[in-house]
Amino acid sequence: MPISVLAAAWDLPAAWDTFVAKLLAFLPNLLSALLILLVAFLVTKLLPKPVNSLMKRTRLDQVAVKYLHRANKIVVWALAIVMAMDKLGFPVGSLLAVLAAVGAAVALAIKDNLSNLASGLVLLFTKPFKAGDFIEVDGSSGTIREIELMHTYLDTVGNTRLAIPNTKMMTATINNYSVYDTRRQDFVFSISYDDDLIKAEELLRGMVDRHPMVLQDPPPMVKVKEHAASSVNLLVRVWCKSEDYWDLQFDLLEQVKLAFDENGLSIPFQQLDVHLPAPAKTE
Repeated sequence: MPISVLAAAWDLPAAWDTFVAKLLAFLPNLLSALLILLVAFLVTKLLPKPVNSLMKRTRLDQVAVKYLHRANKIVVWALAIVMAMDKLGFPVGSLLAVLAAVGAAVALAIKDNLSNLASGLVLLFTKPFKAGDFIEVDGSSGTIREIELMHTYLDTVGNTRLAIPNTKMMTATINNYSVYDTRRQDFVFSISYDDDLIKAEELLRGMVDRHPMVLQDPPPMVKVKEHAASSVNLLVRVWCKSEDYWDLQFDLLEQVKLAFDENGLSIPFQQLDVHLPAPAKTE
């Protein structure tokens, strides 16, 4: 091949000029894409403050606010990336079609996770419980700490953390002990048939009337509940603040036992009489 032909084929100045021309033509699109990503970054950094102010007015639970912040961040970045790719000349329409097909296949594979995600959203906005509530669900009890994308986290009284799938929280029967400021407690105390019933009632009534944790509205109640097989059972019904529930229960159980002992009142308990046959006589 002649040298003149090689020189024409490898015309470096012309190739450089072509490269620079294409780069200058592409540069505005590149700058636009970078600007879109910069705006997305600023939005995700600055958006939480006004959103928090707005959410405080709606009194939405803080766990739900955290959930919304994560969702907003994902949506903003997804839109920004698609717009940036479009500016750079990528076939966004075809790419979205492929992603939609892949997404459908992935959705079938992770349908349980998607169900947990949807259940988490429902829990946040229907609010059968909120962070800080003490609940009981399927035999486990504890304090709600977080409602995440897939799980609700429960701190038990034994200082362990349970991760319960959100779909289970949607279908389980939940007993929420923190909904109301006050709670009722029912105690049953037994005395012997030989004991003084009036004395026992007066003793119990005076005890609950004087106890600082027992609310007087509604007033405490002391009544005969039943005549059992070996005892007379007295029902003591009191109301207290929710935070005093366990302290009051432990305190009353102890005080009643001590008061019964001091006043000569007995608490019947089950007894078993064992009769041994007489030994057989031997001749």
